[in-house]
Amino acid sequence: KLAGALGASGITKGDRVIIYMPMIPQTIVAMLACARIGAIHSVVFGGFAANELAVRIDDATPKAILSASCGIEPGRVIAYKPLVDAAIELATHKPETVVVYQREQLTAELQEGRDFEWDAFQNGAEPAPCVPVEGNHPAYILYTSGTTGAPKGVIRPTAGHLVALHWSMKNIYNVDPGEVFWAASDLGWVVGHSYICYGPLIHGNTSILFEGKPVGTPDAGTFWRVISEHNVRSFFTAPTAFRAIKREDPEGKFKAKYDLNCLRVLYLAGERADPDTIHWAKNLLNVPVIDHWWQTETGWTIAGNPMGIEPLPVKIGSPSVAMPGYDIQILDETGNPLPPNTLGAIAVKLPLPPGTFPSLWNA
Repeated sequence: KLAGALGASGITKGDRVIIYMPMIPQTIVAMLACARIGAIHSVVFGGFAANELAVRIDDATPKAILSASCGIEPGRVIAYKPLVDAAIELATHKPETVVVYQREQLTAELQEGRDFEWDAFQNGAEPAPCVPVEGNHPAYILYTSGTTGAPKGVIRPTAGHLVALHWSMKNIYNVDPGEVFWAASDLGWVVGHSYICYGPLIHGNTSILFEGKPVGTPDAGTFWRVISEHNVRSFFTAPTAFRAIKREDPEGKFKAKYDLNCLRVLYLAGERADPDTIHWAKNLLNVPVIDHWWQTETGWTIAGNPMGIEPLPVKIGSPSVAMPGYDIQILDETGNPLPPNTLGAIAVKLPLPPGTFPSLWNA
């Protein structure tokens, strides 16, 4: 129905829609509604500063922005609508439509003629049929800081992305259809796109959507409560989350309150996984702790441990082996390959495998 409402407002295949929302089901609904009609969504991390949002508005030139009245952080509520209004004021491009999901914690003021309340926007709309797209049609644009300059819009090709994600759910994360997978990340990041929204859904897994933190919502046992209550089989998060839990509960006392026999494996990515954190997590949970490496540009694992094919021995500091289609090389300062056990710059030789980015938006 949201897809139908977007279509009725004039959004068609190839048009861009910015989604500036918190970790609530409506955010995934917004992503899927765009995908249904071939619109290209660009999810911006909820709470990002107005000037950062304005840069993305000018680059993506969206016809609409889908937002919420607020996000919830430990101990505070963050108003989103004033940030959206300020961003549109700063931006040269002016989106035609702003749709706001009003949350009970805060009601946003709407600008007549441009802004619509979430349910009212959908009133009278007919459900939209799926719009066929070409295999390389951009499913989304996701902005990454990269290493230099302004944010860069990574494009994700639709067909290759779905093929790679479907393959990875079993072969890397070792979940079967019907099982529960939890990536404790945010929909504003690549992990949220790949492994909260699209990956689990295309593979037939239940996905956990969690608006909270590893500590403080309400305590350092939150992850264990969610895993236990929802029978999570495979869990993916960043080392930072485990460092925060370890700081608050170094002896793991909260874990003793919950039955975690359902959990088979823990995956870490997003930053360096230090040996102390890996050992602490393994001793606490008594499951394999698997480090793996990928980034916004690739959308799925570059190097990892294929737990669903053949679990490899865990070597601290190594993400194991290259995944299919990745030719990883170590180069010297002049770009020439180096022999094994030599320090150098890591590179992935073209062509990249399916699902990775073909280019940048407006590059």
